[in-house]
Amino acid sequence: MPAERSKPARPRARKTPNTPCNLLLQVQQKVANPDPAPKRGFGDAPGLSKLITIGVYGSTEAGFFTALQAAGVDTFCDVRRRRGVRGSEYAFANHHRLETRLTGLGIRYLHFLDLAPSQALRELQYAADRETQTAKRQRATLSEEFVNRYREERLGAFDSRRFIEQLGPEARVVALFCVERAPAACHRSLLAERLQRDLGVEIVHLMPE
Repeated sequence: MPAERSKPARPRARKTPNTPCNLLLQVQQKVANPDPAPKRGFGDAPGLSKLITIGVYGSTEAGFFTALQAAGVDTFCDVRRRRGVRGSEYAFANHHRLETRLTGLGIRYLHFLDLAPSQALRELQYAADRETQTAKRQRATLSEEFVNRYREERLGAFDSRRFIEQLGPEARVVALFCVERAPAACHRSLLAERLQRDLGVEIVHLMPE
């Protein structure tokens, strides 16, 4: 009988020793080739990558919508009580025109009346403005009493995580909108501050021309 030929033994793969040089090379390769799909969002707000605040005073129609698009906004939260703005130059920010334009840009429009200051709170700020002889459109800050009352009345029982859940998983870049130009002159800054404190979300204040 013919002798059975033995198959040649396969050479064993040599293991690279974990020397300091090799470990450094592995780290360099990891940095040079990061994961193709890095995780987005924040620990308590998965999926949400950024929170924008924006007003309308001092903005042109083109500047306003261009700023939203440049920021990548996909969800627009109107936190006004009255969804109209006086002056023909701001007609684009009136509810129906605003929602129609945003829809055309692929941005969802949502209204949160429960986050708007009550009429009594509005009158409180107007009284402070009269005392300092400050016109609403030139206001730079909110009165201390308004800030304290808004936090008590609107944010006392506010649940940041539930608010983000209401927006849905498709909400990545969310805008909080009211009329004042300076964020510190508007309650939207107080809401953004609370969301940042609770969720650690990045806040960007837009003031388009």
